[in-house]
Amino acid sequence: MASLTIRKLDEAIKVYLRLRSAKNGRSVEEEVRVILGEIMQGRPFEFATTPSQRSPSPADELSRAPGRAGALDQARVTLIIGGGIAAYKALDLVRRLKERNTRVRCVLTRAAQQFVTPLSASALAHERVYTDLFDPESEFDAGHIRLARDCDLIVVAPATADLMAKMANGHADDLASAILLATNRPILLAPAMNPLMWNNAATRRNVAQLQRDGTVMIGPNAGEMAEAGEAGVGRMAEPLEIAAAAERLLRPPRPRPLKGKRVLITAGPTHEPIDPVRYIANRSSGKQGFAIAAAAQAAGADVTLVSGPVDLDDPPDVTVKHVESARDMLRQVEAALPADIAIFAAAVADWRVATEGEQKLKKTAAGMPPLQLVENPDILATISKLKDQRPPLVIGFAAETEHLIDNAKAKFARKGCDWIVANDVSPATGVMGGDRNTVHLLTRDGAEIHVDSWPVMTKEEVATALVARIAETIGKAS
Repeated sequence: MASLTIRKLDEAIKVYLRLRSAKNGRSVEEEVRVILGEIMQGRPFEFATTPSQRSPSPADELSRAPGRAGALDQARVTLIIGGGIAAYKALDLVRRLKERNTRVRCVLTRAAQQFVTPLSASALAHERVYTDLFDPESEFDAGHIRLARDCDLIVVAPATADLMAKMANGHADDLASAILLATNRPILLAPAMNPLMWNNAATRRNVAQLQRDGTVMIGPNAGEMAEAGEAGVGRMAEPLEIAAAAERLLRPPRPRPLKGKRVLITAGPTHEPIDPVRYIANRSSGKQGFAIAAAAQAAGADVTLVSGPVDLDDPPDVTVKHVESARDMLRQVEAALPADIAIFAAAVADWRVATEGEQKLKKTAAGMPPLQLVENPDILATISKLKDQRPPLVIGFAAETEHLIDNAKAKFARKGCDWIVANDVSPATGVMGGDRNTVHLLTRDGAEIHVDSWPVMTKEEVATALVARIAETIGKAS
């Protein structure tokens, strides 16, 4: 018998074989050979038919990890990576989906493998990657059908013009197109291509047909292309946008406890000009404030985000005011009032130069020109101490590098806000500019200050937890 063909098996046996082969890093066919060899050698073999009887799979272990939902809540996504320069973003998308308790299995087209490797996708997904329609290790039991059906959602990112043309016209000449034709699951496309390709009449016809067929699309966005001098609509949506769209398709709509509430948020650094080419700034990326804005919007709030200079896309459905200096930020904050909740996550520069140079300052024989610094307006204290239009809940951030809780308590007393979110931004933590944060929430109960220390989380998870705490507090007060 040159090969094994396994088709007419009980479904429980198939599930067991797939779980065992995945655990041992073998194909199902190889695993069957190992099992038969063990039986021939007289080793005891027990077939476990229920989750409680069998050894836990990697997916089960993940579902039991701290902070994760149960296995039943773990969504399953088949991610098809198309052959475009935006394919590199698909690797970040894998990570973003997994942060949302989603199991991801990747399928790479032949063209996609020119931009990313199966090994890199496999390392991030912790799953085998599929590339070939005629792979004997997966097609012995119609693997492309399993990839098309054994999931809750199929995401195509990037969705190239070629892939969309195949979908619209029912082609199935490779693994990706066969999966898309054989599925009965929702499909989310993230198109990415040159603007002229996107606006081509053939592509427009294909897009219209796919939309009539019920396919959901996210993007494309406008911006610079990979090709020099090319710009327009055609950039793939950012991984966070795609992950959020997938989340909306995968899970029922979440409660909107902040519906009808106006939320004002500041984020990012400020740039305080020294002369036309130099400025005083800090290392804030704005990621935490932007994540809070997205979480508040998802909770139903009407959100205004006042942001210093950052390299981030504006959160969807959020009113964003872009500013440079602390004085600009204060003006926009005051203009955004009244608000029900104000969250000041921006890392506002404490000082600016007293007199901004009209021309670039030059070195002189006398040495460095003197820079006289003056204090910037304290935005958090200003809003906290308003007599009129003070938001009912004002939350500040304390970014410290030493004596975190003591300094945060001192800031709490000084600023007059209702809550303080304290975090250690020492270089060793990687918080400034990074994707994770460890925060401590300080709240008041009369004269007593309570400190609630949270575990290490992604900045999106911190934002979700903070917004949930706000909604709980607002709900009790109403």
